[in-house]
Amino acid sequence: MDIEFEVVPSHAEEVMEASDFIPDLCEANAKTKAEPIAELHPECLVIAADTIVYLEDELFGKPTHIEEAGRMLARLQGRTHQVSTGVSLIYHNDEINKVFSVITNVTFLPLRKGQIDEYLDGIDPLDKAGGYAIQQDKHKIIKRVSGSVSNVVGLPVERLKEELNHLFGKKIEEEW
Repeated sequence: MDIEFEVVPSHAEEVMEASDFIPDLCEANAKTKAEPIAELHPECLVIAADTIVYLEDELFGKPTHIEEAGRMLARLQGRTHQVSTGVSLIYHNDEINKVFSVITNVTFLPLRKGQIDEYLDGIDPLDKAGGYAIQQDKHKIIKRVSGSVSNVVGLPVERLKEELNHLFGKKIEEEW
């Protein structure tokens, strides 16, 4: 999207406790990330997001080491899981405080340990929910995506564009 922006990291603690509805957890985490930044920059629209990968009621956050990433991929292989991203939009000057979430279904190919190890050798899985990056070598692990691919990357651009157009009354075009 043709929008100027600045990345300002939030040091808010993400909650990874199972809730009845995972998208609610993602939305709460996104809002927790956005609030302190919005307080520092009330003249700016703050957009924060939180992504969680889950299979049934099992949450897959960001792995802390490569072995954990391998276990996550082994658990997801051959199955369909969900990726939920919660997004918080806060703009104090216009009294905007909106949250939403998007869910995408991702089906993994059946994978052997050697395939998982080869995939992990080519990416940095430690900062990726679920231990994988759809934007890198997806053909090696992913069979099908039903829904927003940008959501799986970590920011549902299509829905964000709709929300921004609704809030600000302009037509924002995607460039990719």
